Amino acid sequence: MKKNVFRLLLTGAFSTIIFVACNSEGTKEGDQTATESTTAPAVVGQSGVVDDVSQKNVVGVAVGSPDHTTLVTAVTAAELVDALSNAGPFTVFAPTNAAFEKLPAGTVEGLLVPEKKESLQEILQYHVSVGVYKLENLKDGQQIDEVFGGKVTIGVKDGKYTVNGANILATVPASNGIVYVIDQVIFAPKK
Repeated sequence: MKKNVFRLLLTGAFSTIIFVACNSEGTKEGDQTATESTTAPAVVGQSGVVDDVSQKNVVGVAVGSPDHTTLVTAVTAAELVDALSNAGPFTVFAPTNAAFEKLPAGTVEGLLVPEKKESLQEILQYHVSVGVYKLENLKDGQQIDEVFGGKVTIGVKDGKYTVNGANILATVPASNGIVYVIDQVIFAPKK
């Protein structure tokens, strides 16, 4: 059901494209004719909403982090920015740049090509849950449903938290959920 909710959000996000038409107005002063053209940029989905006052959403948290540039590039290439900018709420397990660097050489570059967009979406959606799972409520062995359809397993030992073995390094609250910074890219088990 959570997978269907995310897909509904994703579909809704992509169907809310707003185009702003160019407004041209010509004026004539004496012998000179001046043409004034104002073009507003197209606003696409929820990610196009500008709000410099409120708390950042999960995408804004990643965009604002110098340790998550690879993740931001991947989310953009997978066309998931608008979906993750929606109200959610989401729990996002966000691998750092160093986590992506642990993957075999060429893996990230190979997933960023348009032909691999679906595979990239599946990997990224395995890092997202619908709902907010606060750190203090996580239990050892707890399983959480991910948007991609699989489950991740939480580990708690000696006050340290993991998700599928990846260490949770930090917790960052967001306006539409929570972001857990992790030190590995996690993958769904093979079906």
